[in-house]
Amino acid sequence: MWRGLSALVTHSALAPLRLCARCSTSAESLVPSSTIFALSSGQGRCAIAVIRTSGPASALALRSLTALQEPPPARRACLRLLRHPCSGEPLDRSLVLWFPGPQSFTGEDCVEFHVHGGPAVVSGVLQALGSVPGLRPAEAGEFTRRAFAHGKLSLTEVEGLADLIRAETEAQRRQALRQLDGELSQLCQGWAKTLTKALAHVEAYIDFGEDDNLEEGVLEQADKEVRALEVALGSHLRDARRGQRLLSGANVVVTGPPNAGKSSLVNLLSQKPVSIVSPEPGTTRDVLETPVDLAGFPVLLSDTAGLREGVGAVEQEGVRRARHRLEQADIILGVLDASDLASSSSCSFLDTVVTPLLAQSQDSGGQRLLLLLNKSDLLSANAPACDIALPPHLLLSCHTGAGMDGLLQALKTELAAVCGDPSTGPPLLTRVRHQYHLQGCLDALGHYQLATDLALAAEALRQARRQLNHLTGGGGTEEILDLIFRDFCVGK
Repeated sequence: MWRGLSALVTHSALAPLRLCARCSTSAESLVPSSTIFALSSGQGRCAIAVIRTSGPASALALRSLTALQEPPPARRACLRLLRHPCSGEPLDRSLVLWFPGPQSFTGEDCVEFHVHGGPAVVSGVLQALGSVPGLRPAEAGEFTRRAFAHGKLSLTEVEGLADLIRAETEAQRRQALRQLDGELSQLCQGWAKTLTKALAHVEAYIDFGEDDNLEEGVLEQADKEVRALEVALGSHLRDARRGQRLLSGANVVVTGPPNAGKSSLVNLLSQKPVSIVSPEPGTTRDVLETPVDLAGFPVLLSDTAGLREGVGAVEQEGVRRARHRLEQADIILGVLDASDLASSSSCSFLDTVVTPLLAQSQDSGGQRLLLLLNKSDLLSANAPACDIALPPHLLLSCHTGAGMDGLLQALKTELAAVCGDPSTGPPLLTRVRHQYHLQGCLDALGHYQLATDLALAAEALRQARRQLNHLTGGGGTEEILDLIFRDFCVGK
């Protein structure tokens, strides 16, 4: 009896989680038979350009351009003279590398030609490869798509590779590398094994429920494992917004009364003249946005109009837009003039903006605030102490740069809270697609808990496991795969 149960567990554990070619009925259509070639390094003049092929005719392409009867030793660079296969004209002296499948990036036979990066050399080699029978130029992302089709990468690892290519900050690079290394895929595989075991227990109870030899507590154990999985899924879904911020950038808005130094701070943080700086109040009328790298995190930094009442129609529209932008902020940098804290504009800002924000619970995912007292260089050592009760704040001077190190460190802490720290903790969900499938899995587990019939409970577990399968690439539709792979360049 338990031998049959063990077989069920083994069969289910081998169910497709990672390899699309093993889990989709249309997988065979993903495995190509043609041989492709493309320039894999960047366009333009460079010292070295990498041109590669993938497919069954790669060995033919190598022989045609090098006149070698046999491929060189696998994964060992060899210097060869490349000739056009039709005219015999020399093209370049190149390092040639042979990667026989399946021990290659795509899982197919591959060749790399490391040629000199001049446009004429690259064009000549590409034309020569195009003249070899069975070779055609690659489409965008086709090398990576073949790696996916042959089970070399899961779909989440493919997305990690795309993110790594596009990464512009340290945090993005770390997160992409973790996803490319398979951390999210492995996490989903672990969850799938939990569901497989629970399903096996339910199926065993359906088949052998009246058998006295069935161990006691089988269904209770399945319920316990499913409840634990629900908690883990819920935790990841609550953190989903952080991963998306890490991919697209956190919204950081600089606000405060007029002439507090907001534009100076934006220029200092972005290290370029984004905003006009003037002693005249109300210089900034519209929301000015600039993407920046702050403490290794991607940020969309916004400069806004000074908040005050009783001004002209144009500036009032700027104030309205500033307040609207504040509602969209993940982190708010509230700037006050340290030498003018008793003014009506500073007190109004503290009462209408700072106090309500501090009343929010930052642990509940609300907006986060850093209060900055600018123009500290104007404070006199003998000046009387300010009698206004201030919340926690940072002193700085945009004019001298004093206090900027402390601000950047505080920003790093806040950004790690809203974007997640890619160096520690579980892998983040960086795409809406991830959130959709995990939510679908969680919903299916909810149906399991409510099921009054064991057959319906088993079906709910199958549906939950199917959602995890879709997340890592199993059973994905062609349209979804096309959207993912078209983000790559031609040579990747």
